[in-house]
Amino acid sequence: MIRISLLIALLASLMTASSRMDAWRPATESELKAIIPARAPVEKERIETEFRTASGITDGTGKFVAGVVLITAGYSAEGKYSHFFLTQVPIKLRNLSLKPGEYVFGWRKDADSLAVSFYEAQTGKYLGRVEALRNSRVGRIESFQILPPSQKPLILIGRFGFPYKIGE
Repeated sequence: MIRISLLIALLASLMTASSRMDAWRPATESELKAIIPARAPVEKERIETEFRTASGITDGTGKFVAGVVLITAGYSAEGKYSHFFLTQVPIKLRNLSLKPGEYVFGWRKDADSLAVSFYEAQTGKYLGRVEALRNSRVGRIESFQILPPSQKPLILIGRFGFPYKIGE
């Protein structure tokens, strides 16, 4: 009887966790406009964003993970940062864990992958690096895209991507 009760409790918790991940969906254009700044705070500058490249996901209760390409020409960030990224939930990107906050990242192409380096947006403090592998996906390629966990939890930079996991 105790084993059956424990099994039922375990199954219920797994179903609840699964339904929380299924609740995440692509953010609408109006939702993205509400959270993506026209000028992102990057160290001591406010760098223009390219809204047409914005992508994000939401849990439908006001929590978002989103990002956008930065227009860095003429700024000190040119060559170091390429994207503004914000998360309102803890998130794990391969081996890098990020708390809710605002970040910037840049990338460098290796043989068949991208080395993506993350920094705190306000301070420029280096946080770590993840490897984005070439994606074999067929179809339209976006400059930046975040796929919801219910599809395949990936953050894509062109043809390259890395997995993520929403934290608790």
